[in-house]
Amino acid sequence: MFTGIIEELGTVESLDLLDGDAARLTIRGPKVTADAGHGDSIAVNGCCLTVVEYGDGLFTADVMRETLKRTSLGTLDKGSTVNLERAVTAHARLGGHIVQGHVDGTGTIASRTPGEHWEDVRIATTPDLLKYVAEKGSIAIDGVSLTVTDVDDASGTFGVSLIPTTLELTVLGRNAVGDTVNLEVDVIAKYVERLLAAGNVPGNGGTGADNGGNVRDNGGDR
Repeated sequence: MFTGIIEELGTVESLDLLDGDAARLTIRGPKVTADAGHGDSIAVNGCCLTVVEYGDGLFTADVMRETLKRTSLGTLDKGSTVNLERAVTAHARLGGHIVQGHVDGTGTIASRTPGEHWEDVRIATTPDLLKYVAEKGSIAIDGVSLTVTDVDDASGTFGVSLIPTTLELTVLGRNAVGDTVNLEVDVIAKYVERLLAAGNVPGNGGTGADNGGNVRDNGGDR
């Protein structure tokens, strides 16, 4: 589990595609590898990956087909900058929100509007993801825990506001309009939808009626 508070900006050393079905990703991140061990979890642009090799400030992770399909990791190149966060420990402060590292899908940066003290950013995504996004709710964008400022169903977009620290210390400060970002919606919303669809919520009549929602598989390796 993660909190969406980015610890370090890493650099992609290599991305080796394996028969188009999987990939092996190697990233330089001296901070997140300082206490790394085999099997540890590190979120890369919000995707939970498992460390299979590490040393000299580098770590390598295997990326399966499901992750390549649902996230933007397959588009990374040597030299790409990525957000990195180690899994949270039991005694750490939960500075952001509960982030699983299970990416639900992607969005596109629709606009950026700089302000004097922050920058407003709009993200476009599909209706099946936008239905989970709520004003003043939490969302992880490329692994960054953010608060939704508004949702516009008509345009298929939602807004977030980025403070100077977020712009400086995460890849969101470098992304341009048109760039693809990974999205993880609030896990509670997905569980509520699943329970309602299965008819397992006390007081709903036990009809088992499908509410039309689709439960998404995760985009992480864990």
